[in-house]
Amino acid sequence: MQYQSDNGIWNSVFAVPTAVVDYHLKLAGSVQLKALLWVLRQQGTAFTDNDLSQALGVNSADARDALSYWQETGVLQLGCADNATVSASAVPDPAVHTVSTAAANSPTPAAEPIRPVQHAPLPRTERPDPAFTARRMEEDSTVCCMMQDAEQILCRPLSPSDLSTLLLIHDSYGLPADVILMLVQYAASSGKGNMRYIEKVALNWADEGITTHMQAEEKLQQLTDMGRAWHTVQRAAGLPERAPTEREKGYAACWVLQWKFSPAMLKLAYDRCVDATGVFKANYMNKILERWHREGISTSEQAQAETKQRREARKEANQPSFDLEAYERDSLFDTIGGNH
Repeated sequence: MQYQSDNGIWNSVFAVPTAVVDYHLKLAGSVQLKALLWVLRQQGTAFTDNDLSQALGVNSADARDALSYWQETGVLQLGCADNATVSASAVPDPAVHTVSTAAANSPTPAAEPIRPVQHAPLPRTERPDPAFTARRMEEDSTVCCMMQDAEQILCRPLSPSDLSTLLLIHDSYGLPADVILMLVQYAASSGKGNMRYIEKVALNWADEGITTHMQAEEKLQQLTDMGRAWHTVQRAAGLPERAPTEREKGYAACWVLQWKFSPAMLKLAYDRCVDATGVFKANYMNKILERWHREGISTSEQAQAETKQRREARKEANQPSFDLEAYERDSLFDTIGGNH
């Protein structure tokens, strides 16, 4: 009797480098891991960015970020084919062991451990690449935990570009991990949990010298108060829900927190602004409130009295300082007398 074994799905397999599990399982995000499995499954067949993005269900930018991560770490070697496609193959690396498809059934040599490397401080304008970021996360548990906590706060896997941005903030901008996480939490709670906004605020904090937990708490309280002040102005004036400009937030903080104007006074100033200009102009409204603050006007009655007084003053200023009819009459008589 003749037998034949049916191995089912095991009839078609491909190799995954052991270094992926040993060194990158904690560092790589879900998109990066999916991208690697898909590329290895192609077994050297050329593919495009669009092929990968469709297979993963992500946009092309995220697909390219995923490929960049594995290329920078040495797991994949990517090259252009016919100027339109990209091929991938494993390359040997002393720190990242890879196995080719042809050697799937061959004994796998042990991967060498990644040895700690001393890194020089990065220039402020230089963004670390994914390979550098992966090494820093492997060497520094504080950095690694910061990345993991940031993912939990933002409720999404961080791309290699996101991780590089956080490392840039930590290593180059000089913000410690706890301060960075406070900033990430604030950004997420404000609906601005994108790295572009986080990096922008982090750079401002670095310029202001905000590098301690207490300084960060004070700054966040200030930002929170400014946000509440804008909402007070927004509700009082009936403005549509939108993100204010930095100048508008500054004006609102001054009106509400410093000058202590009530919603009724804010509404009155807004109405006068719109009556005069046709639209909301923060700088025009600021001039009204600045005058009221300077003159001690804090109630609607005082504001109405001030308006009446200003109108009367303008009316008096427009009156002629002499009797125009008498002047014209005298001038006429002088002319007639002169002709005689």
